[in-house]
Amino acid sequence: MAVDLSRVASVETEPGELPPTMAAWVIREERLGEPTAAFQLEQIEVPEPGPFEAVVRVMAAGVNFNNVWAALGEPVSVFRYHPNEDHHIGGSDASGVVWKVGEGVTRWKPGDEVVVHCNQASYEDPEVHGLDPLAAPSQQIWGYETSWGSFAQFCKVQAQQLLPKPRQLAWEEAAAYGLTYFTAYRMLIDRCKLQSGQRVLIWGAAGGLGVFATQLCALAGADAVGVVSSDAKGRLVRELGAVGFVDRSDFAGMMRHGDEGEDEERARFKESRRFCKAVAEILGGPPDIVFEHVGKATFPTSVLAVKPFGKVVICGATSGYRLDFDVRYLWMRQKEIIGSHFANAWEATKANELIEQSKIRPVLWRTMGFEQVAEAHQLLRDNRHLGKIAILVGATEEGQGRTAEGPGAIRAEVGA
Repeated sequence: MAVDLSRVASVETEPGELPPTMAAWVIREERLGEPTAAFQLEQIEVPEPGPFEAVVRVMAAGVNFNNVWAALGEPVSVFRYHPNEDHHIGGSDASGVVWKVGEGVTRWKPGDEVVVHCNQASYEDPEVHGLDPLAAPSQQIWGYETSWGSFAQFCKVQAQQLLPKPRQLAWEEAAAYGLTYFTAYRMLIDRCKLQSGQRVLIWGAAGGLGVFATQLCALAGADAVGVVSSDAKGRLVRELGAVGFVDRSDFAGMMRHGDEGEDEERARFKESRRFCKAVAEILGGPPDIVFEHVGKATFPTSVLAVKPFGKVVICGATSGYRLDFDVRYLWMRQKEIIGSHFANAWEATKANELIEQSKIRPVLWRTMGFEQVAEAHQLLRDNRHLGKIAILVGATEEGQGRTAEGPGAIRAEVGA
């Protein structure tokens, strides 16, 4: 059935009643590949909420690199995660209106304005009820490892994923922070116990994770230095609260490729030492914490840079996940490597309160229309984006959804 894009922003039913079908950007296994080919518009049945679930009318969605991977089928196909479904509707960030709730949902009702965090786990797993939902064997990232994500008129979520929408934010602003901000919050606040007066090195400080890590450090009273790729991005991280920045292009030789010969490795190590000295000069000493998500290219330098008994916290590996570093600098100086993955509902709730209080602000580059979902992911795939992209779905223009005074998102050209 053809999709009428002129009707995407309108819904013929009132909250409490779902329409039979919806427009959605769908990936199917037989067309995995470049985003512009993999994502296709389809008219698809609207899912009914099960027990402890809710269906949300999506007003805006956030774009993340995970659904570039979903389109490509790399490093594994998303259909491996949900083999019983023949389609994938991606999107791991959303703002919208609760439209229908399932049996057992008492905290939320149709008409509530919400944002969605992307961690799902089974209520039957004991880890959910005393350890951490991130430890549950059923844990998945909604809109990537599950279907029914935010690139559709309606999305289906667990009720525990819902958070109050900050009233001072427009729909597109409220859809632009969940995945990256909640990840950064867990890394620094929960996993590293960030303290006032600590020194922090942040890789990619002007990127989707880094802009929130920088703000969290400033709010906690910690001194952060950001690694960026230009003076313009350096000015942004200073605006966000960093005490200084390092342009990584001045230290290009420190990046690890993984196939260095002995002489090349000696030269790379020398550049890493020079970088560590520059960071320590800005911070007044070596960092207590290194905020990592780049992986292979930077990890050896991270282990070298962090002070004895310091912590390297890592949530991803955009340059490669097979790491090769000199482990002597780890054990002999008793440093720690800490893995971190997204956030649980409690952490997402506490982090969202800081957004509601305008103590942390989203950073948004560009807002695009619903018809541009595939194009937006291709921008990410081709590294032609400059920061966070939001997609209007139920909203017809930027600025809608704001119901209180207060600062909105920071509009800036930011990147990795």
